[in-house]
Amino acid sequence: MARALGCCIFDTAIGPCGIAWAEDVIAAVQLPETTRAGTLARMRRHSGEVPESEPPPFVQRAIERVQRLLEGEHDDLCDLPLALDTVPEFHRRVYELARAIPPGEVLTYGEVAQRLGDPGAARAVGQALGSNPFAPVVPCHRVMAAGGRSGGFSATGGVDTKLRMLEIERARFGGQPGLFD
Repeated sequence: MARALGCCIFDTAIGPCGIAWAEDVIAAVQLPETTRAGTLARMRRHSGEVPESEPPPFVQRAIERVQRLLEGEHDDLCDLPLALDTVPEFHRRVYELARAIPPGEVLTYGEVAQRLGDPGAARAVGQALGSNPFAPVVPCHRVMAAGGRSGGFSATGGVDTKLRMLEIERARFGGQPGLFD
């Protein structure tokens, strides 16, 4: 299991995000809290009490890509190495499927459950995404409730943050034009 070695806070278009890393994988990514200290504290719930330090080159490249994603560049971030061995098996499956949702696209919790081969697991999908330690690299914001409703979102700002991220991506629901057109 990957043990985090360091972490840092970095600025994005939606506020200060955090990232923690192990030897060769990303151990945690955190969307903004109301303060930099809050972002760091919440990220450390997933990564442990690791020191703030200068990110290694592979993490610096990941930071730059997350920054561009949150500015509206379409990048699925699927090739970023994550410490998925630190999460339960069902969560890992949900996260892998969520990572396959391209920027600007959305699925429902039920659609994710269906694709996992367990159509009755929509609530479990929501719980897995609610404890996602890799947002936005695992794009839990791209999973909506049925009928185009936003559903929940555990990041600070809740649903408003989720909708803001989808707006940045010019998201479409069910093949329809952008949610925000």
